[in-house]
Amino acid sequence: MSLLDLQSLLPQLILALGGTTVLLLGAWVQNRRLWLIVGMFLALFAALAAGVMEPPLAEVAGMYSTSLYARFCTVLWSLIIAATLLLSCRYADLHRFGGGEYAALLLFAGAGMSLLSAATSLIGLFLGLEAFTLVLYVLIAFNRTDNRGAEAGLKYLVFGAVATGFLTFGIALIYTASGSFHMLEALSGLQVDGVLRPIGLAGWAMLLVAIGFKISLVPFHLWTPDVYQGSPAPISGLLATAAKGAVLTALLPLLAFMGDAASEIKNVLWLLAIITMLAGTFAALPQTNLKRMLAYSSIVHMGYLLIALLVGGADGGQALLFYLVVYCLATFGAFGVITSFALETGEIQDYDDLRGLGYLHPRRSIVLAAFMFSLAGIPPLAGFFAKFGLFQAALRNGYPELAVIGVFVSLVSVYYYLRPIIVLFMQDRSAYQLRSGSYSEYFLLAGCFIAILALGIYPGPLLNLVAQVLP
Repeated sequence: MSLLDLQSLLPQLILALGGTTVLLLGAWVQNRRLWLIVGMFLALFAALAAGVMEPPLAEVAGMYSTSLYARFCTVLWSLIIAATLLLSCRYADLHRFGGGEYAALLLFAGAGMSLLSAATSLIGLFLGLEAFTLVLYVLIAFNRTDNRGAEAGLKYLVFGAVATGFLTFGIALIYTASGSFHMLEALSGLQVDGVLRPIGLAGWAMLLVAIGFKISLVPFHLWTPDVYQGSPAPISGLLATAAKGAVLTALLPLLAFMGDAASEIKNVLWLLAIITMLAGTFAALPQTNLKRMLAYSSIVHMGYLLIALLVGGADGGQALLFYLVVYCLATFGAFGVITSFALETGEIQDYDDLRGLGYLHPRRSIVLAAFMFSLAGIPPLAGFFAKFGLFQAALRNGYPELAVIGVFVSLVSVYYYLRPIIVLFMQDRSAYQLRSGSYSEYFLLAGCFIAILALGIYPGPLLNLVAQVLP
């Protein structure tokens, strides 16, 4: 690999080599807070490098793009990694996490997500996806004192191994049919007169199974509520946002490369979108655990984002990226509130434990309510504008049935988003007095809250930005 290649991959190298350095030095200097802060600044530095520096090459080794789209995704995932590290400062002290190992693993995860979003080769896609998935196996079970974490890690490992098998076989079949690993050549080589070859269709079917697991599409979603509930709250937030978003941003150019032959794939995605939205919504209704409810909520939002993938083109891409940013802000913020309420004995998750907290901890409770309202799509928060843009794109591009189902699901979802808010401000019994949050947690929650409010009132700058970076 040449110097120009390395320079073009500078943000990913900052994350990967920075993680390696933190891991090695963390074995010698036992200072948990130090390594979390160092990891946070490394992630911010990677985001700055991706956003500011112009890479000398358009593509590295025929595997990874350095386009505006890839750099935008790198900035987004790096910022989420930095936010996770900042959010984990008090949480890691409570549960005595190894600061060097924890920070290093999160930086490795960020490098994998960045590579996945930038992949222009099926091999690059596989390497990027597995790079952060392997890290997540460890992070999910990182709290060794919690049996639920070990169970969650094992479930994710088993399902993840099966999904990896499907992904590998899918890539092998696509290579067999096309003779190339490069996405543009491989996916165009699957077609004969605009129709997919049978072996190519089988390869895509296996890819969709693997992707369905990674982003919790129904019926590949069964692991999601248990894993979210058992994982440390900051890692649950990462799973629900960047881990899923990286897969979606990799799928967008994949479908674009298919051209007209994507219609057969889109028929399957159309069905998956409907099933995912409806099943996720009705499964979320009876939940009495906040993390499990957010897990089903994330499933529903993946169904919404499939609509944007189906629409495709400029409308679909713009709707997907804008919705993804807004969803990440609100969902990560909600898990941030759960993290800030955490005690040494565990996290406050059940609705019964939330009763009356709105009066003892009003600021965090109000911010959590704002995140729930944004996820429900209630104005003037950004979630409303994101859903409006998504459904409008569906109507303009010939998917009125998906828009109608999406609106119906959004109306039903108001019920399960309102339940925890109502419980927070119920006074039928005395609430538990929890520890005050740290300044780092307050800073992060305030940033997410201001962002979803500002994007709901004035979304123009972000819409213009995502329009410029589309592949």
